Amino acid sequence: MAPAEAFAASRRRAEHPQLTEFAAELSFELDPFQVTACAALEGGHGVLVCAPTGAGKTVVGEFAVHLALAEGRKCFYTTPIKALSNQKYADLCARHGSAAVGLLTGDTSVNGTAPIVVMTTEVLRNMLYAGSTALDGLGYVVMDEVHYLADRFRGAVWEEVILHLPEHVRVASLSATVSNAEEFGEWLVAVRGDTAVVVDEHRPVPLWQHMMVAGRMMDLFAGERVNPRTGRPELKINPNLLRHTQDLERYLPATRIRGPRVARRGGPARGPRFRPPSRVDVVERLDDAGLLPAIVFIFSRAGCDAAVTQCVRAGLRLTTDEEVERIRRIIDEHTAELPEGDLLVLGYWEWREALERGIASHHAGLLPAFKETVEELFVHGLVKVVFATETLALGINMPARTVVLEKLVKFNGEAHVDLTPGEYTQLTGRAGRRGIDVEGHAVVVWQPGMDPRQVAGLASTRTYPLRSSFRPGYNMAVNLVERLGAAAARELLEQSFAQFQADRSVVGLARRIERNEEALAGYADAMTCHLGDFAEYAGLRRQISAREKALARQSSAARRAEAAASLERLRRGDVIAVPSGRRSGLAVVVDPGLEPLGEPRPLVVTEDRWSGRLSVADFPTPVEPLGRVRLPKHVDVRSPRSRRDLASTLRNTGIEVPRPGRRRGGAGDDPELAALRRALRSHPCHGCDRREEHARWAERHQRLAGETEQLRRRVAATTHSLARAFDRIRALLRERGYLAAGDDGEHVTDHGRWLARLYSESDLLAAECLRQGAWDELNPAELAAVVSALVYESRREAMSAPRLPGGAVTGALEVTLRLWAELEDDERRHRLDRTREPDPGFAWPVYRWARGESLERVLTAAETAGHELSAGDFVRWCRQVVDLLDQLRDVVGAGHPVGRAAARAVAAVRRGVVAMGAV
Repeated sequence: MAPAEAFAASRRRAEHPQLTEFAAELSFELDPFQVTACAALEGGHGVLVCAPTGAGKTVVGEFAVHLALAEGRKCFYTTPIKALSNQKYADLCARHGSAAVGLLTGDTSVNGTAPIVVMTTEVLRNMLYAGSTALDGLGYVVMDEVHYLADRFRGAVWEEVILHLPEHVRVASLSATVSNAEEFGEWLVAVRGDTAVVVDEHRPVPLWQHMMVAGRMMDLFAGERVNPRTGRPELKINPNLLRHTQDLERYLPATRIRGPRVARRGGPARGPRFRPPSRVDVVERLDDAGLLPAIVFIFSRAGCDAAVTQCVRAGLRLTTDEEVERIRRIIDEHTAELPEGDLLVLGYWEWREALERGIASHHAGLLPAFKETVEELFVHGLVKVVFATETLALGINMPARTVVLEKLVKFNGEAHVDLTPGEYTQLTGRAGRRGIDVEGHAVVVWQPGMDPRQVAGLASTRTYPLRSSFRPGYNMAVNLVERLGAAAARELLEQSFAQFQADRSVVGLARRIERNEEALAGYADAMTCHLGDFAEYAGLRRQISAREKALARQSSAARRAEAAASLERLRRGDVIAVPSGRRSGLAVVVDPGLEPLGEPRPLVVTEDRWSGRLSVADFPTPVEPLGRVRLPKHVDVRSPRSRRDLASTLRNTGIEVPRPGRRRGGAGDDPELAALRRALRSHPCHGCDRREEHARWAERHQRLAGETEQLRRRVAATTHSLARAFDRIRALLRERGYLAAGDDGEHVTDHGRWLARLYSESDLLAAECLRQGAWDELNPAELAAVVSALVYESRREAMSAPRLPGGAVTGALEVTLRLWAELEDDERRHRLDRTREPDPGFAWPVYRWARGESLERVLTAAETAGHELSAGDFVRWCRQVVDLLDQLRDVVGAGHPVGRAAARAVAAVRRGVVAMGAV
């Protein structure tokens, strides 16, 4: 070592002895950003580290653990998901020994008093609200994947923890790369004190971008070019790729894209249609190019499982005999506790065969033991290809050499939407294993209609702002009032990142208002008329336009009401005329379609043999029967023969479709409109020869004035918005008896203390059910069934109503739904977010399971009832039911009927596959 290097190393040892000791234990040299962040921690600062996936952010978290142990204090390592907690727990046990490390994830509790405890962020939030003694001696908190605070469902938890942690606790926040890291860092400084912001955008393993076009792998980019507009260098799209895809688009007409051969009616079958390479082809192509192991992202659980089946049926094998033996040992370790009788229904043997071939799927519907097995096998390089949904991209340490995207569109629960640049980067960021691969590869499978320029935009965009999703809720409100009092709680909410960002946005809005006001003054000058007040004249024109529209709406509403009334008078066998549209002509009413709470929708058969339901929209004027025909007692409109016979009967009646008459009434008869028009014609400005020019400026003035007023309202709504929402929540809670006003200020009632310990999306509804005794008469299985409605959420709208156990369950669910409806009315009145409607779709499966039935019977019954329920989903929902039951038991105590039933229900549900891995 040169003298200068030796001096620098000696100085580092003197200034940062713990970092020197920590680095000496590592098998690799720390990167500059890791050194900077660790040095800041040892210097007594908090730290925010933003770096790409795989860059090594967790080293900073592990150094926080090292510091805590060296100082004789505790370190809590928080993660957003249980799988990541389990993985981090195993890593820390390997480093520090299992006696020094604990794990708390809601359904798992191991060594909770250890100096190092890994936990989900919600567990720490609950500790803070409860004032747990486990917080004694806490020196450091690592918040892994802190960018989760943008999650609209769970993000508030991260901000609650950051705001509530004692001042002396140093926070190490680890985040994916975000474009507003400095803004987030400024907020951390404001609420936590001195915090160093360390941003590193360098990927330790370079990532190459490709597209697979008809089985051919092509580079997405071909060097750099200078953008003529910005003068900055940017990646240049591969011209050969563009040319090749454009040629294919021309060669493949739109009618021949995807799908099987289809014979046209009255003509020959169309030619072969384009099909993307099969999943087997993709895997074999990657294997030939030495690009395995790979993760293939398919945004569908069923698609992932189907891909595994396709590869196995094609005879694909990616493992050696030695690897197969290692795979079998790891499978046996993870699945030894599985009940023998459940293996068949779990699809165990098919899953095992695929793993032995080096092929697996990974999604939320898998049994937890199956997912953990896949994760371990993949980390050890024994599984070569994983077909996964995007949940794999969320924190779990499963890097690959290659990541493949089948599509650039995913279903977000409501609609199919394009991937964002942030999502694309999160998914492809798994490609390239540090210390193993010299480069990673991202591959997008091309399909007709997919423009390489769109892919290039996703791959090259680097702006991913972090936006807070923090909002006060009922549980948060009572806990804040209990711990701080209402006034201090309002101040705390004002310190949230959400309010911090909102206040910053006000600055920009105020500037826009100022610019708009200057423009409005110019518009006012431009519309000035020498004959009179043009603003007054323009106001008359707007009044006339508004009155004309109102009259048109009234006329339309009256016609709709008349049409609806006429449809209600129709009877079976009436012959009517459908006035317009594709179904115009004569029709016979088969069923009047009267709805008790809605408009009638008669079922008809037309003279051209069409059958379907009509609505008010089909009749601009009231409908009157033109005659009647006798119908058979039973008419099957699905039968072509039946429709043909009815159409023939219609044509033989001799009834003709009447010609439409003229509509009467409207704007011409309205005295108010007539008076406005007279006032307009008599106004001085009406005679101005520049009237229309002035009118155009007046319209611009009116539009901009409206926009400016909206901006002012946004400023008013944004300023102190969270504190005002908190006040509205408190008002509702006071009405319902969870908060009460006293001489010494607002305080939490006994029922409010129940609510303070209920951590659920439907916390207030659960508290109301307890308070009103809605569940007092239920036995354990019945309670599990009813409670499930507060946690379960169907993945898609069910085709049929869920089957319910009946008896006490049905009655309790009806009461629960009534309480929810009353609560929703109050929430609407107080302008609060609505509590989600209870979903009884899981009541029947969990009821049968709690009664002791086998997994096979429960899942088979669910499938028979038409409700898709995988074993993994079943276990996940059961565990959420158990979590809420545990809370209910702790809230009301063993002496309460719900507490007793909840305790027994937990024992009844937590068995077999549900109990596996839970302590």
